[in-house]
Amino acid sequence: MIEINDLQKEYLEQETSTKALRGVTFSINQGEFVSIMGPSGSGKSTLLHILSFLDRPTGGSYKFQGKSIDDMTDKELAQVRNKDMGFVFQSFNLLSRLTVYDNVEIPLLYSDIAVSKRKKLIEDAIKSVGLEEKIYTEAGRLSGGQKQRVAIARALVTDPNVIFADEPTGNLDSQSGLQVLEILESLNNKGRTVILVTHETQTAEFADRIIRLKDGIIESDKAIVANRNHRSNLK
Repeated sequence: MIEINDLQKEYLEQETSTKALRGVTFSINQGEFVSIMGPSGSGKSTLLHILSFLDRPTGGSYKFQGKSIDDMTDKELAQVRNKDMGFVFQSFNLLSRLTVYDNVEIPLLYSDIAVSKRKKLIEDAIKSVGLEEKIYTEAGRLSGGQKQRVAIARALVTDPNVIFADEPTGNLDSQSGLQVLEILESLNNKGRTVILVTHETQTAEFADRIIRLKDGIIESDKAIVANRNHRSNLK
């Protein structure tokens, strides 16, 4: 699904150059659950922005589903992003005065999915995260864990091929964080690709593979052995 080769990103400010990525190479197959780890300044946020089409690299190549992003216009990238990618953020990014239903509906407003089909898609997404009883509750009245589950439902509503989760447990207590990770695990078990960005080792170990970044390069890229045991230990 994702092929990265010698990826580089350099930021220029006046006469100062900062190299955020210094030649990163890896691939991610459909259906993988991958964690990207690294300390502050390691390049993981820059990498996430490039992978999710929020930014373009200054060197190297990136192919998504076999197509180079160099051959795609900004409009085409936006269309692929809206259709094939779902996003879960640390800060939830919900509209507090809107209901759960209305928040989950937002990505559909920018899609070409028929209005007649939207209600079922929204209800199914909300059901998948166990919030049917809160469907018409304002988002601002929910707990942190419930808000993140709404964010996951919103990410799912367009039926994306890949879900990007950026520090999804960062603002949650341990129990709520575990519930969110279990939902991501369940989605991965159903065949969705999940890319999780985190600085927490326990969170990263919910994945099947961990890519560690340091100073803009890959420090290690390893599959987690006996992954089920790792997940069981977290529970």
